[in-house]
Amino acid sequence: MLTKYKNDYEKIAMGFLSFAPDLKDIDHLRSELKLYTEDEGHALYLYREQHNADFVGIVGVETGDDFVLVRHLSLSPNVRDQATQFAVLDDLAGLYRDKRLMGSLEYTPLISAFLQYRKEDLHGTDTGAE
Repeated sequence: MLTKYKNDYEKIAMGFLSFAPDLKDIDHLRSELKLYTEDEGHALYLYREQHNADFVGIVGVETGDDFVLVRHLSLSPNVRDQATQFAVLDDLAGLYRDKRLMGSLEYTPLISAFLQYRKEDLHGTDTGAE
């Protein structure tokens, strides 16, 4: 389940974002967090698997008229698997039903795999078959 970022979550958000290779520098990390909090075309969501559970990840997006672009997706090391990534993306797709889900260059393969998974799941195809 996704929870919209608010200032109370700053340290948690910075911790998750710091897992991203391009955000190791604290100044760059702070400027990215500022972008997500001050620019209406960007949003940051914390992810937890259940309502009262701890946060286990974060997703940062850029939104346009007809798209939502995943810019950052960072998970706790103990849940860095495709199932959790797909759960985050599924929740995100649910929030932005009327927008096309896309990924930055780094996340394009993940988004493609997720969209293929959803297409197969929707049509009743055995998603576990190779």
